Amino acid sequence: MRVLIVEDEPDLLRTISQALREDGYAVDEASDGQEGLYKATSWEYDVIVLDLLLPKLTGWQVLEKLRETRATPVLILTARDGVDDRVKGLDSGADDYLAKPFHLKELKARLRSLIRRSNGIASSQIQIGELIVDTTAKTVTRGQTLLLLTPREFSLLELLALHRGQVVTRTRIYEHLFDETDDSLSNLVDVHVSHLRRKLGKDFITTRRGQGYILHD
Repeated sequence: MRVLIVEDEPDLLRTISQALREDGYAVDEASDGQEGLYKATSWEYDVIVLDLLLPKLTGWQVLEKLRETRATPVLILTARDGVDDRVKGLDSGADDYLAKPFHLKELKARLRSLIRRSNGIASSQIQIGELIVDTTAKTVTRGQTLLLLTPREFSLLELLALHRGQVVTRTRIYEHLFDETDDSLSNLVDVHVSHLRRKLGKDFITTRRGQGYILHD
């Protein structure tokens, strides 16, 4: 999953980014509202973490402009925790609101919830045939057997599972697995798909030539 963090406090931006990358997220960063809006409208993100008190453009302005063209889930993360601020944020198009100071554990849980809801998934466990993909524990089991996946392999499976029965293009997969700092080659998508097939079974993931991949029940 790919996340954009728009935060002007360097230490906090670094802390959140590192924590999410350790959980297998692809993370892009922006330190002001103008840069945040540009990235938010230039690439597809699974969720955006947005501060309100930003230079160049405020978080309010970023959210207003973003909602003209994008429905990307947005979690507001700010020190402005008054009731009026929370109401304004939610009424302006934010999907969730978390006040500073906060616990990283709660931030991660809220991001997982936003990603699930935006894909119409109610539970943290997604069952595909005999497989269970746990988006909270970041595990995949077949019956009583735990399957060992790399963070990238899990991210790929999670993306396909959230869109099971739908074709997911190679471009979309690449953009969701790799962030702006990656210089990975696009053929690594095929490599990760090949590795997943070996671990899950070749019939789980079907290639649609010229279109992408589809995960079947």
